[in-house]
Amino acid sequence: MALLERLESRRQIEPVAAAKPGERPKAPTPLRSDPYQALKSKIHKRVVDELGAAELEQRQLEEAVNRIADQTMDEEPVPVPRLERSRIVSEVVAEALGFGPIQPLLNDESVSEVMVNSPSQVYVERKGKLVLTDVRFRDDAHVMHVIEKIVSPLGRRIDESSPMVDARLPDGSRVNAIIPPLALKGPSITIRKFAKDPFTVNDLIGFNTLTPEMANLLRACVEGKLNVVVSGGTGSGKTTTLNVLSSFIPAEDRIVTIEDAAELQLRQDHVVTLETRPANIEGKGAITMRDLVKNSLRMRPDRIVVGEVRGGEALDMLQAMNTGHDGSLTTGHANSPRDMLARLETMVLMAGMELPVRAIREQIASAVDLIVQQSRLRDGSRKITHLTEVQGMEGDVITLQDIFVYEQNGCDEAGKVIGRFKPTGIRPKFLEKMSATGIQVSNDIFRTK
Repeated sequence: MALLERLESRRQIEPVAAAKPGERPKAPTPLRSDPYQALKSKIHKRVVDELGAAELEQRQLEEAVNRIADQTMDEEPVPVPRLERSRIVSEVVAEALGFGPIQPLLNDESVSEVMVNSPSQVYVERKGKLVLTDVRFRDDAHVMHVIEKIVSPLGRRIDESSPMVDARLPDGSRVNAIIPPLALKGPSITIRKFAKDPFTVNDLIGFNTLTPEMANLLRACVEGKLNVVVSGGTGSGKTTTLNVLSSFIPAEDRIVTIEDAAELQLRQDHVVTLETRPANIEGKGAITMRDLVKNSLRMRPDRIVVGEVRGGEALDMLQAMNTGHDGSLTTGHANSPRDMLARLETMVLMAGMELPVRAIREQIASAVDLIVQQSRLRDGSRKITHLTEVQGMEGDVITLQDIFVYEQNGCDEAGKVIGRFKPTGIRPKFLEKMSATGIQVSNDIFRTK
């Protein structure tokens, strides 16, 4: 988006929700008291007038905005204190070139998630804990301005007829926005940040998310073309783990990734990234996950990586796993490996196929080899709590066998969870399948200590 359009767009934001005939207009969220608001508006106007049509690089734009802000404050009859000058300049730069008040939070590497509940309430996640910040927006229109800056370059829209949107920032961070009439307190933004350098398996070992033995087993499973499902709750680290697992895929394999909002950061060269598309203003043209999974089968993939299965695409994914597309990876929401199987059953039924439950379970048992269960514990830490093999069917029940489990033993005085990763001592059956591809795993990994 051109600089002039980005700067002028804040002047064009309409009220979020107009009152219906016969209804009393909704009172706007009160403005935050800022004695320098008029000064910032004056600086903003000069930036628009002087740089609106300029084609400058990001660094040059920042220098120009800083220069204009300093000149404007130097001309003020009442001197602006040094600390306030610094704050005003940073806020004007963030508003003009970034995403307004939340830009410093996005720049803060210790922040993993930013949550705007309302103009006056912004939370962040640091080290797994939610913290209220002192960041404030002026009003609902100010939040809407930031949402528009996020979604407009991606060709997405958000308004009363389409009040929810999933998008991503230029750095790959995932964004969800929802506005009135669905959000009663005003426009809401949730941003899941991703590290500029994706976490590696050594990072996860350093975070005590898993052990080196578990990492070696997972590497062997991916290289041996097992079908793996990463299961867990919201914010448990499923996508991070999926990124790490995908890094084990050999460079010569052709990978097709399928996501609602592209956020996987694969390091391989031979990758095709697919992303769903919402319906247009007429309600037409939507491309679903299921459409993309079906299409990916015609793209000669060696590996299919689905960001998350949450609906009927689960059936197509299972069929792909069962028809020669071994080594596929995906994630799903569930609280345990057994719950993940139940979720898969439900999602297959959502495809509209009237299949007997036993047939669905046979598909799942035949397709999925390993479930990686991830959890966020009460102290904010993230652990892989189960590595569970899907062994097959016994009667009408899918049999599971834990290979590694995380055993909790309480908390210390600081509230930190105490526990250990423990092998169950059982050698998984899928090792035979892996050995057929030339992948060998030492039995020492599975020995109890």
